[in-house]
Amino acid sequence: MYNKKLLFIALALGVTAISCKKKGCTDITANNYNEEAKKDDGSCTYDPPAPLDVPSTYAFTDDAGNNTVSYSGQTDRLNQLEELTTYAKSGTGAVVDADIMKAMFRNTGDNGGGNFSFSSSKQLKNKCFATDTAFFIAAFDSVAVASVDYATTASNGQAGTLTSGTSTYLVAANGIEYAQIIDKGLMGAVFLNQALTTYFGSGKMDVDNTAPEDPGAGKYYTEMEHHWDEAFGYFGAPIDFPTSTSSLRFWAKYCNKVNDYITTISADIMLAFRTGRAAISAGDLTTRDAQITIIRQLWEKVSARQAVSYFNDALGYFGTDNAKYVHALSEGWAFVNSLKYVPLETRVISFTQITDILDTDLGDNFWDITTTDLNNAITSLNTIYNF
Repeated sequence: MYNKKLLFIALALGVTAISCKKKGCTDITANNYNEEAKKDDGSCTYDPPAPLDVPSTYAFTDDAGNNTVSYSGQTDRLNQLEELTTYAKSGTGAVVDADIMKAMFRNTGDNGGGNFSFSSSKQLKNKCFATDTAFFIAAFDSVAVASVDYATTASNGQAGTLTSGTSTYLVAANGIEYAQIIDKGLMGAVFLNQALTTYFGSGKMDVDNTAPEDPGAGKYYTEMEHHWDEAFGYFGAPIDFPTSTSSLRFWAKYCNKVNDYITTISADIMLAFRTGRAAISAGDLTTRDAQITIIRQLWEKVSARQAVSYFNDALGYFGTDNAKYVHALSEGWAFVNSLKYVPLETRVISFTQITDILDTDLGDNFWDITTTDLNNAITSLNTIYNF
């Protein structure tokens, strides 16, 4: 009995000792760190983070004044798509060769099989959303087949060309202008997909951000900074967009058009690009990640709103201008299709909703589309995105 009493007293003293441990802030990095505290009570305080130095344009330098921005590979791919699209559109006046487009797509010999006006080791094919590569190769074939009838007026079941004013479009027998599917489609499958999914993904963002890659070779940027810049390069904007709207390319050009409907979208997406880059340079990854979400959401809205705009145009041309009608439909189709490349974690529209618009509302023969079909597609997008 005596031993049991001693054990009880010892246990009681132990519990008392534990409960009497001094509480306070135990984080050595906090302002009010208490070295005597044995139990953290959640009272730690910290200095607020220093405000980010966000420049007014997309221009960044290191402490020595060296430029730390580079996205030349992305510029090469923008140039490649521009020249590929130009060749596809030339089918309005001559027969075009699918093999030439395929060589440009994979950049054979670093000059598109001799069809690019410049040399580069970059290519579009190996950056394309992998499961859709075959789709675009088939689109090259469709352009080539349609171009055989370039001197014929296109109609339902007949490939050829359609003219409105000074504009002429090459149209397949199913009413689709495949040059637009290639152009706007690769904007999504390569540019949007690479920027929002690849470069803003963990594989490109969870990398070194402590030292410049190779100052001796002029690479004064960290790996993470460079990846962010490459995502920006796919957007196609000058560094002072939207103050300057000259030389807009691809997505930046359409963002500027959408700005007529969503009045601050151009300024907002550029601010997010600049803020995210400044956050990386400051080591503030929480702010970086917040900007990734903003850019993904805004870029998706650009694609969705531009699709609505083209479908509205098509409604206006229905029955009155076949050339402009199928042209607008083809562009709208491609912008809806591009929505599927937005990362799932932020994407507003579901894959089922995308396929409902493309397959049910539009179908595979644009000559068969009715005004009801177009209105259904427009209503779906307006409802999904609250336009």
